[in-house]
Amino acid sequence: MTRMLLAALFFGLTVLQSASPAVAQQTSTLGAFEIQEITFTGGEYKDEPFRYLVLAPEGGYESGEKYPLIFFLHGAGERGNDPKKLLPHFPTQMAKPEWRKKFPCVVVVPQCRDGKQWVNAPWGDKTSTPLADKPSDNLQMAIAILETSIKTLPVDKDRVYLTGLSMGGYGSWELAMRRPELFAAVAPVCGGGDDTQAAKLKDIPIWAAHGDADRVVWPVRSRTMCEAITKAGGNIKYTEYTGVGHNSWTQFYADAQGVVPWMLEQKRKPD
Repeated sequence: MTRMLLAALFFGLTVLQSASPAVAQQTSTLGAFEIQEITFTGGEYKDEPFRYLVLAPEGGYESGEKYPLIFFLHGAGERGNDPKKLLPHFPTQMAKPEWRKKFPCVVVVPQCRDGKQWVNAPWGDKTSTPLADKPSDNLQMAIAILETSIKTLPVDKDRVYLTGLSMGGYGSWELAMRRPELFAAVAPVCGGGDDTQAAKLKDIPIWAAHGDADRVVWPVRSRTMCEAITKAGGNIKYTEYTGVGHNSWTQFYADAQGVVPWMLEQKRKPD
């Protein structure tokens, strides 16, 4: 069988909870970030390139070193096909020189297409939507980017972390449920998940946050998830900000003694 035919068969496969990416290619830079690209073959996207951001440790990668990786899922306002839209909030914070120096790690940021969601569930519901049989096309794309990053970057596989805000909070809960073996810690912000699946997360350290005055994503969504994980015997921290509306992420991420160093202290448990 020729190499060309093998490649065609490989990229034509649809893999549950994943997708078949091409080798990531760097296309340009955006400030401190590299813009990289993969080709995604799942769902409605036919060999369509997806660009994403990668932030390397300050000074680049040292030979022989392995670095922790933080995988960030953005909110609804950053959707599209323009990596510049990904910069606000957590990526900009992590790119500050003082943060790069204090927390040497890799940050990877995929981008959800306009009008799509990481999780196909209503954000304003007070009760959870059952976990779908397979991830949305855009979450499959995100999984492909994460898997590619782990394989191609000098990443410590025992120190891979997941966080996201709002729409990305939903994505963080679901991605952790679908691929719990990948993560050393998860930090969903003002999101929600299927609380009936909470037992899948009981072995992962989790720190969730929400504002008690949030009326975009009701705080009961985080409370219910935390209660279900605790009931299942999980290890979870929960911060609820009094009088804070939907933007609970700014203060949650901005504490240099808070969630970022907490994530980086965690290591994946052996199987």
